[in-house]
Amino acid sequence: MILLPILGSCLLAVNNFKADVIAKITSLLCAGASFFINIIVAVKFDYLYKGFQFIHNLAPGFVLGIDGLSLPLLLLTTFLFLLSVIFTLCNMQLRNSRMFLALLLLLEGLTIGVFASLDIVMFYIFFESVLIPMFFIIGMWGHEDRIYATFKLFLYTLLGSLLFLIAILYIYFFSGKVSDIGQLTYILSNYLNLTAQKWVWVAFFISFAIKIPIIPFHTWLPDAHVQAPTVGSVLLAGILIKVGTYALLRFSLPMLPEASVYFSNFVIILSIVAVIYASLISFVQTNIKKLIAYSSIAHMGFVTAGIFSFNKYGISGAVFQMVSHGLVSAALFICVGILYNRTHTLEIARYGGLAKIMPKFSVMFIFFSMASIALPGTSGFIGEFLSILGVFYYSKLFSVFIAIGVVLGALYMLFLCKRVIWGVPNCDLINCNLNKDELFILIVLAAFILLFGLYPYYILLKCLTPFIEQLSLRNFIL
Repeated sequence: MILLPILGSCLLAVNNFKADVIAKITSLLCAGASFFINIIVAVKFDYLYKGFQFIHNLAPGFVLGIDGLSLPLLLLTTFLFLLSVIFTLCNMQLRNSRMFLALLLLLEGLTIGVFASLDIVMFYIFFESVLIPMFFIIGMWGHEDRIYATFKLFLYTLLGSLLFLIAILYIYFFSGKVSDIGQLTYILSNYLNLTAQKWVWVAFFISFAIKIPIIPFHTWLPDAHVQAPTVGSVLLAGILIKVGTYALLRFSLPMLPEASVYFSNFVIILSIVAVIYASLISFVQTNIKKLIAYSSIAHMGFVTAGIFSFNKYGISGAVFQMVSHGLVSAALFICVGILYNRTHTLEIARYGGLAKIMPKFSVMFIFFSMASIALPGTSGFIGEFLSILGVFYYSKLFSVFIAIGVVLGALYMLFLCKRVIWGVPNCDLINCNLNKDELFILIVLAAFILLFGLYPYYILLKCLTPFIEQLSLRNFIL
């Protein structure tokens, strides 16, 4: 799964194809094959087994495997990359599109490595390497202030990577190994004292919080989204910010359980602040991409709160919300990209009256907005409901405050729909309805959002049960 997109990326980068069609076919085949392989893995996956499956020891210290936590995120990754390649092929106005596709495939391979790595050093390498192709995607194909946004992203991530590296070095000197996550988890959770756990946990948390991002480490995200090309925003919101919450579940909770419990109140309060603050900031945004970026910060606040509620409802809801937000945010950013291709502006004030001018687009945009505010029947409802339920079992007071974020989220998204969909039509958008390719991509995303919302257990929650039961065996998951 990792090698296929990376090899495809190298092929696109080093071969100067005379015909664009060869580059298109190569990128589409690599992305499609990666998704197809993940489908096969999902079919053959043993949903009752508590542990890693499909383990491959490619080299000393380079071990790959999949469990109930990584499987849905791998499916999300390969699915969104496939749609991103299709969207790029349908909108080939980009300069040097062959190199753009090469970077997309490289980013896909590195992201798969993040979710499949069973070695903390290899995880660290993949965890930091995903920044490189994203740096070039934003820096080369972004908007006017792209250089500022890319360097801001780079500096934030550099801080987190240094702390993560220091923590890994400490773990190595303490345990003498970093290559087996299972053994490492056993050693650290049983023999590392609370004081040491706290210091390692803080280093982990800051590094992961920057990626999520959690307030106050969030300021890079709105700028990155505004300056990124459409596909860059789709992958950033849909997949890359999930890397941080995945790392919390993979490393912080199982390896440092006592420290995680010790800091749980702090994280949930921080999550509540993120949900409410980001929701309030969304009301005053004039840039549609920045508004959706702040809504992502709010939604990820539900994820971190669910994770640190330490019960099966919260953790199931958190992972479900990660997948749901990946689909919904990707759809919203594609909608924004469609508008930008027609108007060349991201200012909300320049839109209006789209229900009359772009009726098909308006229906899709309203649907994805409803999914974002957790309308029952959509995947957004399942994730937010379970996350809040988990927080409720942890603390009824905390659940009241985080539920305020649901109300605020509904208000700012409805306010956005009012300004964009209704009102006086903009004369710049005459005869600009969706084409067949754009409609196909949005319908596919809408279908999965409905499918996950109507059949959550059989589609996703079933594969999470063994992972949560395995955490429960460590006596800190309720």
